[in-house]
Amino acid sequence: MGMERKQQGFVFTGWHMAGVMVLFFGTIITVNLIMAWNASHSWSGLVVQNTYVASQQFNGKVAEAKALAASGIEGSLAIEDGRIAYRIADAKGAPLAADDVSAVFKRPVDERKDFTLVLEPAGQGLFVAERAVPAGQWVVDISTRRDGERVFHQTVRTVVAGGAK
Repeated sequence: MGMERKQQGFVFTGWHMAGVMVLFFGTIITVNLIMAWNASHSWSGLVVQNTYVASQQFNGKVAEAKALAASGIEGSLAIEDGRIAYRIADAKGAPLAADDVSAVFKRPVDERKDFTLVLEPAGQGLFVAERAVPAGQWVVDISTRRDGERVFHQTVRTVVAGGAK
C-alpha cells in the first residue's frame, strides 16, 4: 500500500509572518510619522518662559480680562502694506482717548521674530505705526493706557498674507 498524498490548503510560512510584521509595524511607523509632521507644522500653542509662573498668574489675568470685556471697549487691528492701524472705541462707539498704545507681535510657536511697536495717535481713536510685518500667523497683544493705568488689553490672532518675507 502506497502513501497517498493529500493536497494541503494554504500553508502559513515564515515569509507570510515577515510580511505581516512589515505591514503591522510599517502602518504604526507611518501613522506616527504623519502625526509628528502634523504636530510640528500645525501646533499653535503659545510659548511662555516659565510655565509655573504663568499658571500662578492665570486667574488674575482672567479676572482682568473679564473686567476689561465688561467695559464695552472694543478695538480693531488692520495690517496692510507696511502699516499697522489700531482703532479703539468705548462702549458707545466714541473714540477712546489714550496716552499709550503698544502692540507686541509674537509668533505662535517661535519667539525669535517677536517685536514690539509703540503706535502713534492719528486722531479719532486711531493709532498707527509703519513697519513691514512678515507673512504668516501672529498673535498681537495690544495694551492701551491712559494716565499710566491700563484701560484696555486685547489679544488678536491674525494671519498676514504676502508681506515681508
